[in-house]
Amino acid sequence: MTPPDRPVGAERAVSRGREGVGSGGRPAPAAVPGRGPSVAERGPSVAERGPSVAERAVPRAPSGRERRRSGVHPGAWWIWAISLGTAATRTTNPLLLALLIAVSAYVVATHRSPAPWARSYSAFAKLAFAVLLIRLVFAVALGSPIPGTHVLLTLPEIPLPHWAQGIRLGGEVTAEALVFAAYDGLKLATLLICVGAANALASPSRLLKSLPGALYETGVAVVVALTFAPHLIADVQRLRAARRLRGRPDRGVRGLLQVGLPVLEGALERSVALAAAMEARGYGRTADVPARVRRTTAALTLGGLLGVCAGTYGLLTAAGGGYGAPLLLAGVLAALAGLRLGGRRSPRTRYRPDPWGPRAWLVTGSGIAVAALLTLAASRAPEALHPGVVPLAAPTLPLWPAASVLLALLPAFVVPREHS
Repeated sequence: MTPPDRPVGAERAVSRGREGVGSGGRPAPAAVPGRGPSVAERGPSVAERGPSVAERAVPRAPSGRERRRSGVHPGAWWIWAISLGTAATRTTNPLLLALLIAVSAYVVATHRSPAPWARSYSAFAKLAFAVLLIRLVFAVALGSPIPGTHVLLTLPEIPLPHWAQGIRLGGEVTAEALVFAAYDGLKLATLLICVGAANALASPSRLLKSLPGALYETGVAVVVALTFAPHLIADVQRLRAARRLRGRPDRGVRGLLQVGLPVLEGALERSVALAAAMEARGYGRTADVPARVRRTTAALTLGGLLGVCAGTYGLLTAAGGGYGAPLLLAGVLAALAGLRLGGRRSPRTRYRPDPWGPRAWLVTGSGIAVAALLTLAASRAPEALHPGVVPLAAPTLPLWPAASVLLALLPAFVVPREHS
């Protein structure tokens, strides 16, 4: 609404006059036909005015190079997880095994990426729980060699022929036998959970890039096998969510049958696409190397593996303590030399290989330290790491082996966390 003392025509004249005047009272440049707006008309550029408020509010996603520099080599995660699994095989103490599970679960919860293959940890945990239950069922149904006096229940015993001596079906179920089976099953379950932690933390594709050339084809097969379960779990979750959105059942026998067929179809299509991609990339091609190099490679690899087996046997026996360690070291060196020479037959290039930095050394060292300390504790104090079940007694938590397990938490503090 215009003021009463100013007519409408005067207001339009003032507005037309202002259109011809630029900032500071200077006349604005006239528009040239056939040319776009001038600098004064279109305002400052993006580089001159800087990022907007919305652009500053959204964090920039790290590039691939920045992720490689801030992350950890996938081989370090596998060595860390395998070391924890080795430590789990040195004890049957349920408190130490539960501590190993808790440590691996905390590191996975804080450092796994949002990729589909990182969701396999829960599947391995469910598999571990199933293995523990199966071990208990076998102890109840087939009996146990552990003698016991605390009889929990008595099942009908089925007589077996004489050639099946040592095996029974049914009979008395004692508390000692169940506790022994629970300790044994928990050890295997902990080993499976550690393998699941390696699957959830280490990228299979990055791990494949880090393998030597001689193991590339074997590594491809292993990576395909390891990524089969995560992709299968992701397909099942996606199909079940779609059925729930459509109001259809996703549980029970009917839901399993209607979900299983699309999952198998997707797995078949993925296999065909993978085979075509591998053939297009020249998978399996080999380079021509002299026969002398092939024979030397085979001799070094075979001799190295035999040396590793003989050295490991010497370390595990009391009589082979003098020759076990030198033979194991010589076997490892010969096997590495054979792999180095064998890499000449499979020529390939690595695009931006993952560096093995200080964080990788810390992650690897923490896992190896846990395995070494628990191995030492098993030889120095076997009664603490292997609690007895006859007579039946509650297990105790040994202090310095428990403190050794806590060293595996080092990656949670030295490795930057993954962001989705």
